[in-house]
Amino acid sequence: MRTLRSTTRSTARKRSPARLLTALAAAVGLTVLGLLAPAAVQAQQAAPTATGLHIRDGRLVEGNGNDFVMRGVNHAHTWYPGETQSLADIKALGANSVRVVLGSGQRWAANSPSDVANVIAQCKANRLICVLEVHDTTGYGEEAAAATLDQAADYWIGLKSVLAGQEDYVIVNIGNEPWGNTDPEGWTAPTVAAVEKLRAAGFQHTIMVDAPNWGQDWQGVMRANARSVYDADPTGNLIFSIHMYSVYSTAQVIDDYLDAFVDAGLPILIGEFGGPADQWGDPDEDSMMAAAERLDLGYLAWSWSGNTDPILDLAIDFDPSRLSSWGERIFHGANGIVQTAREATVFGGGGSPGDTQAPSAPGTPTASSVAATSVTLTWTASTDDVGVTGYDVVRVSGGSESPVAASTTNRATLTGLTAGTAYTFAVYARDAAGNRSARSATVDVTTRPGGGTPGTACSVAYRVVGEWPGGFQGEITVRNTGTAPLNGWTLGFSFPNGQTVASMWGGTPTQSGGAVSVAAASYNATITAGGSVTVGFTGTKGATNTAPAAFTLNGTACATA
Repeated sequence: MRTLRSTTRSTARKRSPARLLTALAAAVGLTVLGLLAPAAVQAQQAAPTATGLHIRDGRLVEGNGNDFVMRGVNHAHTWYPGETQSLADIKALGANSVRVVLGSGQRWAANSPSDVANVIAQCKANRLICVLEVHDTTGYGEEAAAATLDQAADYWIGLKSVLAGQEDYVIVNIGNEPWGNTDPEGWTAPTVAAVEKLRAAGFQHTIMVDAPNWGQDWQGVMRANARSVYDADPTGNLIFSIHMYSVYSTAQVIDDYLDAFVDAGLPILIGEFGGPADQWGDPDEDSMMAAAERLDLGYLAWSWSGNTDPILDLAIDFDPSRLSSWGERIFHGANGIVQTAREATVFGGGGSPGDTQAPSAPGTPTASSVAATSVTLTWTASTDDVGVTGYDVVRVSGGSESPVAASTTNRATLTGLTAGTAYTFAVYARDAAGNRSARSATVDVTTRPGGGTPGTACSVAYRVVGEWPGGFQGEITVRNTGTAPLNGWTLGFSFPNGQTVASMWGGTPTQSGGAVSVAAASYNATITAGGSVTVGFTGTKGATNTAPAAFTLNGTACATA
């Protein structure tokens, strides 16, 4: 989470790029085995004991069962408690949610019950779903002033009288960005304990859980352990939050991380993102918003004002008419809030007030243009008393399902499939009020076999993202320029100046002298025709850092781009 420049956190995260980059061990390309557990929690998700906002089939839904996709921003209330107009301004620009920064009494003064009650009242008055978060768990294990998740749970329990009965309007974000670069493996057990403590105290709210590594999960700890954390919640009413900065610099890295959760039927949203490329590498916020739109996932942009990288042009005046370039993108971009937000129906929004009639079920899908990694589905359109606004295509596996694509018409082309694999698909329709139809009948599809290597039909682009004394961060993009998919790949190259790979995401490196061999990760082993994969790494270097002169893919020379 972005913090004030004067804080210890700001120094640790913003002013020490070497310390930041050397912590990128395996980053977001680590195994997803922890996610791909049996779908034993589907019954738990389908019939949660929680009331109000809750999780169903891996999605956030309202108390009436309508899907709710958060589109909003973060607001640093605990630092600027006098800016009471901000929530109204955020709503006026089209948001349906706001994540409100609160203190827990460790570094900042604790927000009192009356103050929190006032925040909730303002959210409700402005028809915003309110995510309340304890901010002082930042740097857990690194900063003496940081609260533990157990202490954060106690803070929430102290607010129970204020939060009771607000399950339709409030989500409890236990603690912001626990663990920085120290012992992120320690995230799992304390997170489970904090969730269990709140449930034992009678909390039925949707609970939001932030990833370790400043919320960014560089080492894949949340990605590997999310299933065990989710299963520990007896209500199944828990959603994971990833903060996308730094390493999330390409559409592929963004898609890989979010798709892993969606494919596993685990709820996730982007709890923070945004900022200038010159400070944080090259984060690809437009791809983040596009991925969230494709998967119907929520996002909450950092930060409304009064902080680094603000949505408003000037942090000092809180003038909503003066959006920064980032503010324009988050609200008015192609996948921005104005285009994609739907007001919660608990406020009477989401299209026609009082519309509770769901569309009819779509017709049975028909498959065509079946290829190794893609297929086109068409179906008979649904009908609705007000109007169908879109369709959701899902993959069905036994008693579980996972989102695959969204479409505004009765046709969708599904890509990124695995060659020679059997799939079962179905379709839902939705209307402007968020009412969802019954599921269509299913269609079975087996993709065509793939195979073959692309020979010399490949190109490689190498770039240095950043350097510091003795080290650097690099990025390699491998493109399949042939006409057939490439199933399985190994990249080879040699460093000319004694450089060594320290850590890598997107592939598994082995090195002998200057020669490096990179094997594909499990999730990016297939490169579609015309497609590409990106591998990132940190390395050590001497005074010279010349790029490799040549690259091979499966032993065959590639062009350099």
